[in-house]
Amino acid sequence: MSDHISVSVADGVGHVTLDRPQALNALSYEMIRRLTDVFDEWRDDSQVELVMLDGAGERGFSAGGDIRELYGFAIDGRQEDARAFFRAEYRLDAMIARYPKPVVAIMDGITMGGGIGLAGHASIRIVTERSRVAMPETRIGFTPDVGGSWLLARAPGELGVHVGLNSRTMDAADALHAGFADAFVPSELIPHLLQALVERADPGSPYEIVMLFDETPGPSTLALSRDWVDACYSAPTVAEIIERLRAFSEGRADAAGRIGGVPADALLRHPLDPAASAYAAAAADELETLSPTALTLTLASVRRARTLPRLEDALEQEFRLVSWLMEQHDLREGIRAQVIDKDRSPKWRPATLGEVDQGLAARVLEEQVHEPVWPS
Repeated sequence: MSDHISVSVADGVGHVTLDRPQALNALSYEMIRRLTDVFDEWRDDSQVELVMLDGAGERGFSAGGDIRELYGFAIDGRQEDARAFFRAEYRLDAMIARYPKPVVAIMDGITMGGGIGLAGHASIRIVTERSRVAMPETRIGFTPDVGGSWLLARAPGELGVHVGLNSRTMDAADALHAGFADAFVPSELIPHLLQALVERADPGSPYEIVMLFDETPGPSTLALSRDWVDACYSAPTVAEIIERLRAFSEGRADAAGRIGGVPADALLRHPLDPAASAYAAAAADELETLSPTALTLTLASVRRARTLPRLEDALEQEFRLVSWLMEQHDLREGIRAQVIDKDRSPKWRPATLGEVDQGLAARVLEEQVHEPVWPS
């Protein structure tokens, strides 16, 4: 039993709360196992008709997996323990996605990484004005997992590639536009929504009840950026994405008057939007600071996830990636620089995109070295 999971059942509603607010509800292996037990128990429990999933505290639903625990696995050579963690986590994520009862997830505040693995595959995903949604893995030399590549692959156009490569944080409007959420409910109304779901006096479905509280957030920056993001992030490699971002931010077109195959006039407008130009330049700057290996693998992972038929297939692909990355320098160095020492100065190996083996992504994505998540 985990002290960091709170569970109750009343009036047909199973309520499970991530209860580790001092760590932004970061998910430990113990929490994953307890959550799995809870969802297993409730699957055939006639007293549970609906599951509500939320996080304790006011800062967020979950900041993701416990990075310090992951770091311990990596530096102590406990890769098999890490793989056991990932298998358990991915099976739980898939269980939530296929759950026979409605699962309503409240992504109030910070919801990142492993938090998206839980909430992002729920039946009904709710964001608030406080929501900050992201797959921030490339910042630590890692790659989006927990089904993140599946969600990113299904975002409009190339927005998912941008969000994944740049570890971009989405607000409520962005999360809705990118397909990471279903409804926007102001945080002050969340208690009333939960009460309405508990009471369910009318025959309306949980989704219909949620829609009674749904409001329209402000405009999505991602949606407004779609044209130039598609033109830049459709490039075949990360290096070429960076070059297109530079060209767009500087107002440069190729000899045919195009940027990323799109007529420059359609992207640059007249005059060039300074905010969009600055945004693109900052995105290029950021990509040049991140792990070349993690960026290369992430781009390939999201694009290949577009061709996969099921979430489980994307999770198996992610498992192959994370199993390989757990044994590499960049993950340990990324966590050290961002979480342990916090000097924000990682030393990646290799240090440049040009030094990354061109066949690396295909090899890591396809080779089944370790026991898979779902053995055949």
